Amino acid sequence: VSFPWQKREISNFDYLMYLNTLAGRSYNDYMQYPVFPWVLADYHSETLNLTNPHTFRDLSKPMGAQTVERKRKFIQRYNEVEKNLSAQCHYCTHYSSAIIVASYLVRMEPFTQTFCSLQGGSFDVADRMFHSVKSTWESASRDNMSDVRELIPEFFYLPEFLTNANHFELGCMQDGTVLGDVQLPPWADGDPHKFILLHRQALESDYVSAHLHRWIDLIFGHKQHGSAAVEAVNTYHPYFYGDKMDLNNIKDPLIKSTILGFISNFGQIPKQV
Repeated sequence: VSFPWQKREISNFDYLMYLNTLAGRSYNDYMQYPVFPWVLADYHSETLNLTNPHTFRDLSKPMGAQTVERKRKFIQRYNEVEKNLSAQCHYCTHYSSAIIVASYLVRMEPFTQTFCSLQGGSFDVADRMFHSVKSTWESASRDNMSDVRELIPEFFYLPEFLTNANHFELGCMQDGTVLGDVQLPPWADGDPHKFILLHRQALESDYVSAHLHRWIDLIFGHKQHGSAAVEAVNTYHPYFYGDKMDLNNIKDPLIKSTILGFISNFGQIPKQV
């Protein structure tokens, strides 16, 4: 079977936007913002080779299972969690939330104000701010057990979000780096337009076209929940599955408000399509 995006009848970008819309994701809701995949794993080379499979992220695995060691730790958490917590899951954080969206777009209004209001009125500690594509990939794919974030559509068409054109004072990192424009991979030559161009080419590449359906299964399809999700190391805290939670049957207002707060702060699984 070949899919419409594999036959080039529709671009991968358009197909992902279509799926996001079907699943109830919208630019109008930071809590259910369109979610796009990390497609590359190479943020260090001088030139980007889109014919080499090693250039790309493994689209058949969620961000929590991109390395063998990380996957092992999350499976261990899943197996141990029932002894410590009430909810058995691999991840207690989400791949898309209001704060993730606002942190990516923090250099542009109105997202700057949104980010600050979500942070209690100010920017975050500089070291935790989105400042480098490479370090964000390393955090989400390897280093940080509480970071499994995916991307947003703007990574594939909007160079402006990568520059601090408004000259916001975003702070200074512990190593002395003053936060300004987002640090780009070497293959982008410091040019946000080149980054977006090559990143979009990567999204539309033969490799991604051939493997994109595997990521779609994880986010929008049959590996989203249930036994297939457990097998794929792709289960999240029960509160993230908003449409599976029957809030009308929860009589305790404190529990209900806790769940709603959890969803608004930490994200929501898209509706299954």
